[in-house]
Amino acid sequence: MRGTMASAVITLGAGLMLTAGMTTASAGAPTAAHRAPSVRPVLVECLGHGDVRPADFILACGDGNSRLTGLHWTQWGPRAATGTGINEVNDCKPYCAAGRFHSYPVTVRLDDPKPWKNHPGGRYYTRMSLTYTADRPDGFKPVMTFPLFDFAGH
Repeated sequence: MRGTMASAVITLGAGLMLTAGMTTASAGAPTAAHRAPSVRPVLVECLGHGDVRPADFILACGDGNSRLTGLHWTQWGPRAATGTGINEVNDCKPYCAAGRFHSYPVTVRLDDPKPWKNHPGGRYYTRMSLTYTADRPDGFKPVMTFPLFDFAGH
C-alpha cells in the first residue's frame, strides 16, 4: 500500500508541475501562433510563403523564366501595393534552356486582397499588374494584369 501511495503522490506531483509549467509558458509573451494576424496583405510566392515588400518575386513558378528583381515598394497597404522593379524574362530562343534573359523596367501594382486560406485572419493580394515603362517582351501589352494564387491553399 505504501508503494502504491508513494507512486500516486509522485504521479500527482509530476502532473501538477507539468500543468504549472504549461500555464507559465502560455501566460508569457505571445507566440507566433497566438499573435494577432497582420492587417497587411502578403504576396504569396511559389512555395506558399507570404512576404511583405519582397525584393524579388518569381512570376513563372514552373520554370523561373519570368521574375521580378530589384523591387522597391513605395506603398504597401490594406487594399493595394505599388512599387518599381525589373521584369527579367527569358526569350526561350531557340528553346528556354538555351535562351537569354532580358530586362524590362516595370511599375508593379498588387491589389484585390482576399482571405488567405489556412491562415486565419491573414490576407493576400490576388492580382498583379505590370506596367512596362520602356521596352517590353514580344507579345506583351504595355500593361499586363494577371491573377495571383495562394499556392498553399488553392
